[in-house]
Amino acid sequence: MKIRSLAGLFAGLLTLTAAATGTTVMAASASATAPSHIVSVADGATPQHKVVTVYSQSMQRDIPLDVLRPADTRKPAPVLYLLNGAGGGEDSASWALRTNYVEFFRTKHVNVVTPLKGMFSYYTDWERDDEVLGKQKWQTFLTKELPPLLDKRFKTSGKNGIAGISMAGTSVLNLAIAAPALYKITASYSGCARTSDKVGQQYIRTVVESRGKADTRNMWGPYDGPGWRKNDPYLNAEKLRGTQIYLSSNSGLPGQDESIEPGSTAAQGVSLADRVALGGAIEAATNVCTQQMAQRLAQLKIPARVELHPQGTHSWGYWERELHSSWPMIAKAIGA
Repeated sequence: MKIRSLAGLFAGLLTLTAAATGTTVMAASASATAPSHIVSVADGATPQHKVVTVYSQSMQRDIPLDVLRPADTRKPAPVLYLLNGAGGGEDSASWALRTNYVEFFRTKHVNVVTPLKGMFSYYTDWERDDEVLGKQKWQTFLTKELPPLLDKRFKTSGKNGIAGISMAGTSVLNLAIAAPALYKITASYSGCARTSDKVGQQYIRTVVESRGKADTRNMWGPYDGPGWRKNDPYLNAEKLRGTQIYLSSNSGLPGQDESIEPGSTAAQGVSLADRVALGGAIEAATNVCTQQMAQRLAQLKIPARVELHPQGTHSWGYWERELHSSWPMIAKAIGA
Protein backbone atom coordinates (compact mmCIF):
# COMPACT_ATOMS: atom_id res chain seq x y z
CA MET A 1 0.00 0.00 0.00
CA LYS A 2 1.39 3.40 -0.94
CA ILE A 3 1.55 5.73 1.98
CA ARG A 4 0.33 8.75 0.07
CA SER A 5 -2.89 6.91 -0.72
CA LEU A 6 -3.66 6.59 2.98
CA ALA A 7 -4.41 10.29 3.35
CA GLY A 8 -7.33 9.82 1.01
CA LEU A 9 -8.34 6.72 2.91
CA PHE A 10 -8.53 8.62 6.18
CA ALA A 11 -10.36 11.49 4.52
CA GLY A 12 -12.97 8.94 3.56
CA LEU A 13 -13.01 7.46 7.03
CA LEU A 14 -13.91 10.88 8.44
CA THR A 15 -17.31 10.46 6.81
CA LEU A 16 -17.63 6.72 7.50
CA THR A 17 -16.94 6.54 11.21
CA ALA A 18 -19.71 6.33 13.75
CA ALA A 19 -21.58 9.33 15.05
CA ALA A 20 -20.16 11.07 18.06
CA THR A 21 -20.62 9.61 21.50
CA GLY A 22 -22.06 12.15 23.94
CA THR A 23 -19.47 13.26 26.44
CA THR A 24 -20.27 14.92 29.73
CA VAL A 25 -17.45 16.64 31.57
CA MET A 26 -17.61 15.67 35.24
CA ALA A 27 -17.83 18.41 37.78
CA ALA A 28 -14.86 18.74 40.06
CA SER A 29 -15.15 17.13 43.48
CA ALA A 30 -12.85 19.69 45.03
CA SER A 31 -11.71 23.21 44.44
CA ALA A 32 -9.25 23.96 41.66
CA THR A 33 -6.48 24.51 44.18
CA ALA A 34 -6.90 21.13 45.91
CA PRO A 35 -4.00 18.74 45.29
CA SER A 36 -4.55 15.48 43.48
CA HIS A 37 -5.67 12.77 45.88
CA ILE A 38 -7.43 9.43 46.09
CA VAL A 39 -11.13 10.05 46.71
CA SER A 40 -12.26 6.48 47.25
CA VAL A 41 -11.38 2.81 46.81
CA ALA A 42 -14.35 0.50 46.25
CA ASP A 43 -14.59 -3.24 45.75
CA GLY A 44 -15.11 -4.38 42.18
CA ALA A 45 -16.54 -7.52 40.60
CA THR A 46 -13.84 -9.82 42.00
CA PRO A 47 -11.74 -9.77 45.19
CA GLN A 48 -8.73 -8.48 43.26
CA HIS A 49 -10.67 -5.82 41.35
CA LYS A 50 -10.89 -2.33 42.84
CA VAL A 51 -12.53 0.82 41.50
CA VAL A 52 -10.31 3.70 42.54
CA THR A 53 -11.44 7.29 42.12
CA VAL A 54 -8.72 9.94 41.96
CA TYR A 55 -9.18 13.68 41.95
CA SER A 56 -6.95 15.29 39.30
CA GLN A 57 -5.79 18.79 40.13
CA SER A 58 -4.78 19.48 36.53
CA MET A 59 -8.18 18.47 35.12
CA GLN A 60 -10.16 19.59 38.19
CA ARG A 61 -12.38 16.51 38.24
CA ASP A 62 -12.59 12.94 39.49
CA ILE A 63 -11.10 10.18 37.37
CA PRO A 64 -12.29 6.59 37.98
CA LEU A 65 -9.81 3.74 37.47
CA ASP A 66 -10.10 0.00 37.21
CA VAL A 67 -7.31 -1.50 39.32
CA LEU A 68 -6.50 -5.21 39.37
CA ARG A 69 -4.49 -6.09 42.45
CA PRO A 70 -2.12 -9.06 42.77
CA ALA A 71 -3.31 -12.04 44.78
CA ASP A 72 -0.51 -11.55 47.30
CA THR A 73 -0.64 -7.92 48.42
CA ARG A 74 1.96 -8.39 51.15
CA LYS A 75 4.80 -8.19 48.64
CA PRO A 76 5.25 -4.95 46.64
CA ALA A 77 4.23 -5.37 43.02
CA PRO A 78 4.92 -3.29 39.89
CA VAL A 79 2.29 -1.35 37.96
CA LEU A 80 1.14 -1.86 34.38
CA TYR A 81 -0.84 1.10 33.08
CA LEU A 82 -3.14 -0.48 30.47
CA LEU A 83 -4.99 2.11 28.39
CA ASN A 84 -8.20 1.71 26.43
CA GLY A 85 -8.67 3.01 22.89
CA ALA A 86 -10.70 5.91 21.54
CA GLY A 87 -13.62 5.33 23.91
CA GLY A 88 -11.38 5.72 26.94
CA GLY A 89 -13.32 3.03 28.80
CA GLU A 90 -16.43 5.23 28.77
CA ASP A 91 -18.15 2.95 26.25
CA SER A 92 -18.35 -0.82 25.78
CA ALA A 93 -15.03 -0.99 23.91
CA SER A 94 -12.80 -1.62 26.93
CA TRP A 95 -10.38 -4.19 28.27
CA ALA A 96 -12.88 -5.05 30.99
CA LEU A 97 -15.83 -5.66 28.66
CA ARG A 98 -14.15 -7.02 25.53
CA THR A 99 -11.48 -9.32 26.96
CA ASN A 100 -10.90 -11.76 29.79
CA TYR A 101 -8.06 -9.68 31.18
CA VAL A 102 -9.26 -10.04 34.77
CA GLU A 103 -8.76 -13.80 34.62
CA PHE A 104 -5.48 -13.44 32.73
CA PHE A 105 -3.97 -11.23 35.43
CA ARG A 106 -5.49 -13.15 38.34
CA THR A 107 -2.26 -15.10 38.96
CA LYS A 108 0.15 -12.33 37.87
CA HIS A 109 2.07 -10.37 40.51
CA VAL A 110 1.23 -6.93 39.15
CA ASN A 111 -1.13 -4.00 39.66
CA VAL A 112 -3.01 -3.29 36.42
CA VAL A 113 -4.36 0.26 36.23
CA THR A 114 -6.84 1.37 33.54
CA PRO A 115 -8.41 4.85 33.45
CA LEU A 116 -12.15 4.85 32.74
CA LYS A 117 -12.10 8.31 31.22
CA GLY A 118 -10.20 9.98 28.38
CA MET A 119 -12.54 9.51 25.44
CA PHE A 120 -10.99 10.90 22.21
CA SER A 121 -8.29 12.67 24.25
CA TYR A 122 -5.19 10.83 22.99
CA TYR A 123 -4.21 10.81 26.67
CA THR A 124 -2.20 13.96 26.13
CA ASP A 125 -2.12 17.49 27.55
CA TRP A 126 -4.33 19.66 25.35
CA GLU A 127 -3.15 23.19 24.70
CA ARG A 128 -6.64 24.64 25.18
CA ASP A 129 -9.89 23.48 26.75
CA ASP A 130 -12.32 22.09 24.19
CA GLU A 131 -16.02 22.98 24.02
CA VAL A 132 -16.95 19.29 23.73
CA LEU A 133 -14.28 17.44 25.71
CA GLY A 134 -13.44 20.11 28.26
CA LYS A 135 -10.07 20.23 30.03
CA GLN A 136 -7.70 17.42 29.02
CA LYS A 137 -4.39 17.10 30.88
CA TRP A 138 -3.76 13.38 30.68
CA GLN A 139 0.01 13.46 30.35
CA THR A 140 0.22 15.45 33.58
CA PHE A 141 -2.25 13.16 35.31
CA LEU A 142 -0.72 9.86 34.19
CA THR A 143 2.95 10.76 34.61
CA LYS A 144 2.94 13.17 37.58
CA GLU A 145 -0.26 13.10 39.60
CA LEU A 146 -1.35 9.47 39.59
CA PRO A 147 1.81 7.34 40.06
CA PRO A 148 2.87 8.68 43.48
CA LEU A 149 -0.67 8.30 44.80
CA LEU A 150 -0.89 4.66 43.71
CA ASP A 151 2.65 3.88 44.85
CA LYS A 152 1.84 5.13 48.34
CA ARG A 153 -1.64 3.62 48.64
CA PHE A 154 -0.78 0.18 47.29
CA LYS A 155 2.90 -0.01 48.31
CA THR A 156 4.10 -0.80 44.81
CA SER A 157 7.63 -1.79 43.80
CA GLY A 158 8.16 1.50 41.96
CA LYS A 159 8.60 -0.21 38.57
CA ASN A 160 6.11 0.60 35.81
CA GLY A 161 5.14 -0.35 32.30
CA ILE A 162 2.52 1.08 29.95
CA ALA A 163 0.53 -0.46 27.12
CA GLY A 164 -2.36 0.64 24.93
CA ILE A 165 -4.40 -0.05 21.82
CA SER A 166 -5.40 2.02 18.79
CA MET A 167 -5.57 5.68 19.91
CA ALA A 168 -3.64 4.79 23.06
CA GLY A 169 -1.12 2.90 20.95
CA THR A 170 0.10 6.35 19.97
CA SER A 171 -0.28 7.72 23.49
CA VAL A 172 1.87 5.11 25.22
CA LEU A 173 4.81 6.03 23.01
CA ASN A 174 4.40 9.75 23.70
CA LEU A 175 4.00 9.14 27.43
CA ALA A 176 7.18 7.08 27.50
CA ILE A 177 8.99 9.87 25.65
CA ALA A 178 7.66 12.49 28.06
CA ALA A 179 8.55 10.50 31.18
CA PRO A 180 11.40 8.14 30.24
CA ALA A 181 12.35 7.40 33.83
CA LEU A 182 8.82 6.36 34.75
CA TYR A 183 8.31 3.37 32.46
CA LYS A 184 10.58 0.38 31.97
CA ILE A 185 8.64 -0.70 28.89
CA THR A 186 6.02 0.62 26.48
CA ALA A 187 3.81 -1.64 24.34
CA SER A 188 1.82 -0.26 21.42
CA TYR A 189 -0.86 -2.43 19.83
CA SER A 190 -2.21 -1.14 16.49
CA GLY A 191 -1.10 2.43 17.17
CA CYS A 192 0.11 5.05 14.72
CA ALA A 193 3.46 6.59 15.63
CA ARG A 194 3.22 9.31 12.98
CA THR A 195 1.27 12.36 14.08
CA SER A 196 2.77 15.36 12.30
CA ASP A 197 2.64 14.23 8.67
CA LYS A 198 -0.53 14.48 6.58
CA VAL A 199 -1.46 10.83 6.97
CA GLY A 200 -0.94 10.80 10.72
CA GLN A 201 -2.95 13.99 11.17
CA GLN A 202 -5.80 12.57 9.13
CA TYR A 203 -5.83 9.46 11.30
CA ILE A 204 -6.05 11.56 14.48
CA ARG A 205 -8.76 13.76 12.99
CA THR A 206 -10.76 10.63 12.23
CA VAL A 207 -10.78 9.85 15.94
CA VAL A 208 -11.05 13.29 17.52
CA GLU A 209 -13.11 15.24 15.01
CA SER A 210 -15.32 12.71 13.25
CA ARG A 211 -16.08 10.55 16.26
CA GLY A 212 -15.47 12.94 19.13
CA LYS A 213 -16.82 16.12 17.48
CA ALA A 214 -13.96 18.02 19.12
CA ASP A 215 -11.46 20.46 17.61
CA THR A 216 -8.11 18.73 17.18
CA ARG A 217 -6.36 22.09 17.02
CA ASN A 218 -7.21 22.54 20.68
CA MET A 219 -5.08 19.49 21.33
CA TRP A 220 -1.73 20.30 19.70
CA GLY A 221 -2.38 23.61 17.96
CA PRO A 222 -2.37 24.36 14.21
CA TYR A 223 -1.96 21.28 12.02
CA ASP A 224 1.46 22.36 10.76
CA GLY A 225 2.54 23.81 14.09
CA PRO A 226 5.24 22.71 16.54
CA GLY A 227 2.79 20.96 18.88
CA TRP A 228 2.24 18.16 16.41
CA ARG A 229 5.96 17.64 15.88
CA LYS A 230 6.55 17.69 19.63
CA ASN A 231 4.06 14.85 20.00
CA ASP A 232 5.27 12.74 17.08
CA PRO A 233 6.89 9.52 18.40
CA TYR A 234 8.55 8.93 15.02
CA LEU A 235 10.34 12.29 15.11
CA ASN A 236 11.19 11.91 18.80
CA ALA A 237 12.14 8.24 18.71
CA GLU A 238 15.63 8.95 20.07
CA LYS A 239 14.03 9.78 23.41
CA LEU A 240 12.83 6.16 23.69
CA ARG A 241 16.40 4.93 24.01
CA GLY A 242 16.68 3.00 27.25
CA THR A 243 12.98 2.09 27.32
CA GLN A 244 12.03 -1.39 26.16
CA ILE A 245 9.62 -1.27 23.23
CA TYR A 246 6.99 -3.66 21.90
CA LEU A 247 5.16 -2.80 18.67
CA SER A 248 2.48 -4.84 16.93
CA SER A 249 0.01 -4.46 14.09
CA ASN A 250 -1.97 -6.55 11.64
CA SER A 251 -2.23 -6.23 7.87
CA GLY A 252 -5.92 -5.31 7.80
CA LEU A 253 -6.85 -8.44 5.88
CA PRO A 254 -9.54 -10.69 7.40
CA GLY A 255 -8.11 -13.25 9.82
CA GLN A 256 -9.16 -15.76 12.42
CA ASP A 257 -11.69 -13.44 14.10
CA GLU A 258 -13.42 -12.44 10.86
CA SER A 259 -15.82 -15.34 10.48
CA ILE A 260 -19.47 -15.85 11.23
CA GLU A 261 -21.07 -18.92 12.73
CA PRO A 262 -23.86 -20.79 10.92
CA GLY A 263 -27.23 -19.50 12.07
CA SER A 264 -25.98 -16.01 12.90
CA THR A 265 -28.39 -13.13 12.45
CA ALA A 266 -28.35 -10.60 9.65
CA ALA A 267 -27.34 -7.93 12.16
CA GLN A 268 -24.30 -10.00 13.13
CA GLY A 269 -23.41 -10.32 9.48
CA VAL A 270 -23.64 -6.58 8.94
CA SER A 271 -21.54 -5.93 12.04
CA LEU A 272 -18.85 -8.28 10.76
CA ALA A 273 -18.90 -6.64 7.34
CA ASP A 274 -18.43 -3.23 8.95
CA ARG A 275 -15.51 -4.51 11.00
CA VAL A 276 -13.85 -6.03 7.97
CA ALA A 277 -14.32 -2.89 5.86
CA LEU A 278 -13.66 -0.10 8.36
CA GLY A 279 -11.50 -1.99 10.84
CA GLY A 280 -9.49 -3.50 8.02
CA ALA A 281 -8.80 -0.10 6.48
CA ILE A 282 -7.77 1.43 9.82
CA GLU A 283 -5.49 -1.50 10.63
CA ALA A 284 -3.86 -1.37 7.20
CA ALA A 285 -2.93 2.22 7.92
CA THR A 286 -1.63 1.55 11.44
CA ASN A 287 0.40 -1.27 9.93
CA VAL A 288 2.20 1.26 7.73
CA CYS A 289 2.74 3.53 10.76
CA THR A 290 4.13 0.61 12.76
CA GLN A 291 6.51 -0.37 9.98
CA GLN A 292 7.73 3.19 9.71
CA MET A 293 8.37 3.37 13.45
CA ALA A 294 10.17 0.04 13.39
CA GLN A 295 12.41 1.27 10.58
CA ARG A 296 13.14 4.49 12.46
CA LEU A 297 14.10 2.61 15.61
CA ALA A 298 16.34 0.31 13.57
CA GLN A 299 18.06 3.33 11.99
CA LEU A 300 18.73 4.69 15.48
CA LYS A 301 19.85 1.24 16.68
CA ILE A 302 17.21 1.27 19.40
CA PRO A 303 16.11 -2.29 20.20
CA ALA A 304 12.44 -3.12 19.77
CA ARG A 305 10.32 -6.21 19.38
CA VAL A 306 8.07 -5.77 16.37
CA GLU A 307 5.21 -8.15 15.53
CA LEU A 308 3.63 -7.62 12.10
CA HIS A 309 0.91 -10.14 11.37
CA PRO A 310 -0.18 -11.07 7.81
CA GLN A 311 -3.86 -11.07 8.79
CA GLY A 312 -6.12 -9.27 11.23
CA THR A 313 -8.25 -6.16 11.58
CA HIS A 314 -8.56 -3.38 14.14
CA SER A 315 -10.37 -5.49 16.73
CA TRP A 316 -10.25 -6.89 20.24
CA GLY A 317 -9.41 -10.53 19.62
CA TYR A 318 -6.07 -9.56 18.17
CA TRP A 319 -5.30 -7.06 20.92
CA GLU A 320 -6.05 -9.57 23.65
CA ARG A 321 -3.65 -12.06 22.06
CA GLU A 322 -1.01 -9.34 21.72
CA LEU A 323 -1.36 -8.53 25.42
CA HIS A 324 -0.74 -12.20 26.20
CA SER A 325 2.17 -12.42 23.74
CA SER A 326 3.85 -9.29 25.06
CA TRP A 327 3.31 -10.11 28.73
CA PRO A 328 6.52 -12.17 29.23
CA MET A 329 8.55 -9.22 27.94
CA ILE A 330 6.56 -6.75 30.06
CA ALA A 331 6.80 -8.94 33.16
CA LYS A 332 10.56 -9.27 32.80
CA ALA A 333 11.00 -5.53 32.32
CA ILE A 334 8.99 -4.52 35.41
CA GLY A 335 9.87 -7.47 37.62
CA ALA A 336 6.38 -8.96 37.80
